[in-house]
Amino acid sequence: MPIHPILIDRLNQAVSVEPVSLYTRRDAVLPAIPRKIHAVIGMRRAGKTTFLRQLQSEKRGSLPPERAVYISFDDDRLAGLSSTQLSQLFEEYYRRYPDLRHRETVSWYLDEIQLVDGWERFLRRVLDTEHVEVVVSGSSARMLSKEIHTSLRGRSVETAIYPFSFREYLRHRGEEPNKPTDQLTASERSLIEKRFREYLLEGGFPEAQRLAPTLRVELLQGYVNTVLFRDIVERYGITQVAALRWLVRQCLRNPAGMLSVHRLHKDLKSQGHGISKDALHAMFGYLVDAFLISAIPLSTESERKRNSNPRKVYPIDPGLVGAFDPSGRPNTGHTLETVVLGELERRKATIGYVKTQSGYEVDFHAQFADGREFLIQVCADISPEEVRERELRGLEEASREHRHATKLLLLLDHEQKLFIPENLGGNMSVKTVYEWILNRDSSE
Repeated sequence: MPIHPILIDRLNQAVSVEPVSLYTRRDAVLPAIPRKIHAVIGMRRAGKTTFLRQLQSEKRGSLPPERAVYISFDDDRLAGLSSTQLSQLFEEYYRRYPDLRHRETVSWYLDEIQLVDGWERFLRRVLDTEHVEVVVSGSSARMLSKEIHTSLRGRSVETAIYPFSFREYLRHRGEEPNKPTDQLTASERSLIEKRFREYLLEGGFPEAQRLAPTLRVELLQGYVNTVLFRDIVERYGITQVAALRWLVRQCLRNPAGMLSVHRLHKDLKSQGHGISKDALHAMFGYLVDAFLISAIPLSTESERKRNSNPRKVYPIDPGLVGAFDPSGRPNTGHTLETVVLGELERRKATIGYVKTQSGYEVDFHAQFADGREFLIQVCADISPEEVRERELRGLEEASREHRHATKLLLLLDHEQKLFIPENLGGNMSVKTVYEWILNRDSSE
């Protein structure tokens, strides 16, 4: 069987000396683990293809263009492609560049690779027999974390791509600051705070940037529908679609809400949905696997307590909050928490929430692989005395249980700091959320 002519065209484009199109640079990096297939995962439309193109561009900065090859299989003319065609593609490449084979490492960036039948077996073989670096990505349930782990049998490492962080949001607009926030002028700080409030509404999906509110809502709701039907309903054969839609609305309309499957099951039954608790648990897991929501457990060493307590549920992006809230009212506090959680996930923290013995809650307990530990309270309006007392009391009580954790109070804007006493002491830092994001360093 001859190689598919479309693949020949793609290969010709891939090894050309034409510069790769410029994209907004993402801050994610591949882990430096040799002899593994790098799987780039994340929710649809978050920017995985852009990240692959970024990697290719960076590699071409120091190597000839033919050693950084990007191929996309997202083409209806390639439908039904098999791993045999992949093998022929690689052979054609090495016929063109025979001096590279077994001598130099060639980086392959394969987008929408899940459309090729048998791609997993082929890539495992290539990794064993050729000098290659392989990065794969795609937009289907077969490219989710659990599916990748099963398909590649421990031969892969994963890198998650999320919608734009606030720094990437500013970079996309050409407004990324080139100095620490404490060196900003008053007008520069005001612009950052204006953009941060816009980010809370717009979120970080690249295609949603600068859209009119109505169009943005339609776009984001369309993303969610695509995830539901292409990555969940079709993949897992869900028949109770109405119950799944109801569950999604509950999760996205109530960011930072406590989700109890037992309570949700009762609510669904009262509305006439005949669904088992096990099926509801499974649906919830599918939403997490598809990167649509994040579920944060109680921070405890007891597995029993962690499983028996409700989880706090957040959308993957702050823009989804407004897109699914029919009230139209701003939900700044919980949206702010969504932004902080997203940043902690980008920083690869292990995250839980804390409930003290007196009933106070701390939004996040974040632990990092290097031993750093933080108790984080997020507040949009700290000016009321009762709110201030509750937030600080929660941090203080939680620190008695987590003695090695740094206490961190994150606020909406600079003016909120005026309500915080100067003599807090006790291993406490007070920052705005945007300062914490933009001034990321080795200590946080």
